Formats: sequence, structure tokens, C-alpha cells
Amino acid sequence: MKVLKEMKIVAETVEEVEEEGFLALLGKTITCFGAIYIYTGKLVGVNKTCIKLENPKIVYETGAFTEKQWKDAQALPHDIYIQTAMIEAFGEVK
Repeated sequence: MKVLKEMKIVAETVEEVEEEGFLALLGKTITCFGAIYIYTGKLVGVNKTCIKLENPKIVYETGAFTEKQWKDAQALPHDIYIQTAMIEAFGEVK
């Protein structure tokens, strides 16, 4: 009978990186790909549950991602808060 070796699970160290993710993008125009809509605007606020975009737009049609402007992006009348739980991807896109 072959005896299997005992296996150990070794936890890797986790390093906290300051100013990564949304914090690294504060003050920049970002795009958030959400569960339903695509939003773009200047990121002016971040907390554990949401972000705040200034001069936000909803992108209804992207067009080619190589273009500098969205094909159809409609401005919203006020700043907007977006729940981070609804965001699938984000970054500087255009």
C-alpha cells in the first residue's frame, strides 16, 4: 500500500499597496463598465461602497476603442455615485 505524503497549506504574504485601484485614478477621467451601463467622468471621490464621478456621462455606444471620443455618450445633469459592487471593470479608456 502506497502512503501519500501529508500536504501543508502555506499562506502567502499579502502586501498592502497604497494608492492602487480607484485611489490611483483620483482626479482622472475614467470609464466604469458596470453590470448594465458604461459610465465615464472625472473620478473625484472613493470610499468602500461607491465612487463619485464629476461631469459624468452614460456611454450608449462606444464606437471603436481606438477613437478618442465615444460614439454616443450622454451627459448627466449632476455628479453621480456608482456602487463599486456593480462595477465589473474600470480604468482610463479614452
